[in-house]
Amino acid sequence: MNKIIVTILFVVCAFSFAQNYKYPFRNPDLPVEQRIENLLGLLTVDEKIGMMMDNSKAVPRLEISAYGWWNEALHGVARAGTATVFPQAIGLAATWDVPEHLKTFEMISDEARAKYNKSFDEASKTGRYEGLTFWTPNINIFRDPRWGRGQETYGEDPYLTSVLGVAAVKGLQGNDPKYFKTHACAKHFAVHSGPEWNRHSYNAEISKRDLYETYLPAFKALVLEGNVREVMCAYNAFDGQPCCANNTLLNEILRGKWKYNGMVVSDCWALADFYQEKYHGTHPDEKTTAADALKHSTDLECGDTYNNLNKSLASGLITEKDLDISMRRILKGWFELGMLDPKSAVHWNNIPYSTVDSKEHKEQALKMAQRSIVLMKNEKNVLPLDKNIKKIAVVGPNADDGIMQLGNYNGTPSSTVTILSGIKTKFPNAEIIYEKGSEVADPSSRTSLYQNFVSQKNGEKGMKVEFFNNNEFKEKPVNTSVNKTGITYNSFGGTQLAPGVARENTSARISGVFKSSYSGEVIFSASTSDIYTLLIDGKEIATRKGPDARHPSEFPVKMEKGKEYLVELRHSQKGKYVSIGFEVYRKDPVNFNSVKEKVKDAEVIVFVGGLSPSLEGEEMLVNAEGFKGGDKTSIELPKVQRQLLAELRKTGKPVVFVLCTGSALGLQQDEKNYDALLNAWYGGQSSGTAVADVLAGDYNPSGKLPVTFYKNLEQLDNALSKTSKHQGFENYDMKGRTYRYMTEDPLYAFGHGLSYSKFTFGNAKSSKNSISPNENITITIPVTNTSERDGEEVVQVYVKRNNDPLAPVKTLRAFEKVLIKAKETKDIQLKISEESFKFYDEKADDLVSKPGDYTVFYGGTSKNSDLKSTQLKVK
Repeated sequence: MNKIIVTILFVVCAFSFAQNYKYPFRNPDLPVEQRIENLLGLLTVDEKIGMMMDNSKAVPRLEISAYGWWNEALHGVARAGTATVFPQAIGLAATWDVPEHLKTFEMISDEARAKYNKSFDEASKTGRYEGLTFWTPNINIFRDPRWGRGQETYGEDPYLTSVLGVAAVKGLQGNDPKYFKTHACAKHFAVHSGPEWNRHSYNAEISKRDLYETYLPAFKALVLEGNVREVMCAYNAFDGQPCCANNTLLNEILRGKWKYNGMVVSDCWALADFYQEKYHGTHPDEKTTAADALKHSTDLECGDTYNNLNKSLASGLITEKDLDISMRRILKGWFELGMLDPKSAVHWNNIPYSTVDSKEHKEQALKMAQRSIVLMKNEKNVLPLDKNIKKIAVVGPNADDGIMQLGNYNGTPSSTVTILSGIKTKFPNAEIIYEKGSEVADPSSRTSLYQNFVSQKNGEKGMKVEFFNNNEFKEKPVNTSVNKTGITYNSFGGTQLAPGVARENTSARISGVFKSSYSGEVIFSASTSDIYTLLIDGKEIATRKGPDARHPSEFPVKMEKGKEYLVELRHSQKGKYVSIGFEVYRKDPVNFNSVKEKVKDAEVIVFVGGLSPSLEGEEMLVNAEGFKGGDKTSIELPKVQRQLLAELRKTGKPVVFVLCTGSALGLQQDEKNYDALLNAWYGGQSSGTAVADVLAGDYNPSGKLPVTFYKNLEQLDNALSKTSKHQGFENYDMKGRTYRYMTEDPLYAFGHGLSYSKFTFGNAKSSKNSISPNENITITIPVTNTSERDGEEVVQVYVKRNNDPLAPVKTLRAFEKVLIKAKETKDIQLKISEESFKFYDEKADDLVSKPGDYTVFYGGTSKNSDLKSTQLKVK
């Protein structure tokens, strides 16, 4: 009887509680599907369409706020104020450390929730870069080192990418059974990895085998293992259909074979490429584009083509039921994240803002920077350096560049330690001689004169920057500031130029008083995407009439020492994106002899060079030899750096090359000019400390390469398949590409990485020598640290299908990073899953278990001569 009374009271209370909600969709205790159907029935067609774009419109009558779906967190929360900046994704991949990778993304999502909580509390709405939906990670395969966005990926291997991608998703989305901490997004689906310059028109054509064995496994893992809640379709076309309306990719594979029930979001303004003849030109107009994308299950558009869905409805191209299919997935996202629930119902809302840039997160940024560093070469044990060293020369364009360390799609750290600063701190008793030596790619030496600017007569240091939300400098500026560090603004990737500034139809007026520090030519360099005019003392020095002039231009102006000049740059936006760069500098030929003379007495020369995210990245405007549109046309080190390295070698002193890069370089011709090679990638806010720790031996390097370092570009291109109509970089065939299909020895192999410890591998034992299809096995590998120093090794297992000429040479199938103490032997057990023996089958049109003989390779690298092997039969 008491149980009946309790039950009745519970039902009455629950019913009473539910009555407090104006609409059932507001009741967090109801099943999500029921809430979705209620809200769907309340929305008008116009309201639905308004919620199907990244800038989701508010529905005031239902008390639904506006929401910006677009947010970024590639290696830390990006574009949203202060945040912890971890190493760029390619550097995170080089750690080969899944537990720490997961921990890193748990911290990133903590900062993301904290920022969301603060912004929503203050404004009761969220705009771009303020929401909970993060378009991360980028799990495209870095198939060619020329791709500028390869730095955003986890490298060239499908398995490594899958494992790290799943960890990133789990770290972002959390483990709460009811509410996701944030949404993650698997991008860019699929067969997408450059070139940047033609991504809006390129049509990728590959074999089904390459599709299923190389380009799809990571996406499949994130969908089936990671439960990723969003998938972003790519700009390019695949087999003649744009990816955001691709039947094979979206309907047959993603929604069909994988039963994916989450959201598909378009890449930004990708749908606009459908109906523009200069791009894909596959569709006649906006309404046809919108209808086709919707029917192919692109739910949410980043862009504004879906504004035409009303026209699609009126023309009979779609029905409201088609809208509802996508709306159900979109609304599910709102409920999954708790965005329509009381704040107290979602425990993630309790994450305080103090977690942002916290001490613990800073320590993790340093740890990941340390673990990402790859010691690629160490002849004569030049490293680690003697702690009592008296004189160190630090040379190179990246030595004191904190911006370079942040990579692309980055946040803003509260502080950054450059490599030069890290070395100075680590060796306080040594004399540090610093010489920049050269620019990254410019054959001339530049001395910046920006510090000679004041915002106005007797004003503060820097230039005055005024932004207008029109392209004619009308009315009052919407944002005014004094830029003390340098003029670099761009909206590529959707970056906001400044608070309050619109995405389109803007103008900027940048002005200041320049006082020349010498008599002679002063170089003014304007790099903009649209119309601009450069004036000095009211006289027009340079102008560009439109976006046809897309490259930086230099304008030498004769000036007198001590004289003041009024400088003004006016920029007017006409195109989709804004790019404004303005520099002033003195330009002189690089004096290699002078640099050599200044450093000749040092005990060691640390050369810090490589590339820069200002040269490689997403659809960039770059004018430098060896670079095009954000990609590389050459994989060599820029010529001026090669020359500088050669001159430094002539000193006879040991040279340590600290390489900062987001991609592999062909360094064969430079190998003779350095004794040690340390790859620091774009290591994030603490890169300088991490590099110094490794140089001093306070941290024992443990990173491994997630990409192949080819000897030169010829080695790559000569090995590529000749069957594709596309050649070189534009060829998506895998034959001859990456360690999986390469038959020659590269300069440095995938999985390569040295340590200050020495490891040997004993003979492995397998739990079985013969297995049935769909059966796992365990392999036990004894690893000994033969040195006097504790160290970490990454134990790697590769599988080769014998007697199959189309199969990869070998493929990574398991790995683990382990700490092994000095003189210790550890038995490392690794599971080789049933997926390791699946290959493409034409009849099944999918991956299936293949019987036959297999070779299992194991070691600390993918290099053939350093691997051991055992045989296995699949029945």
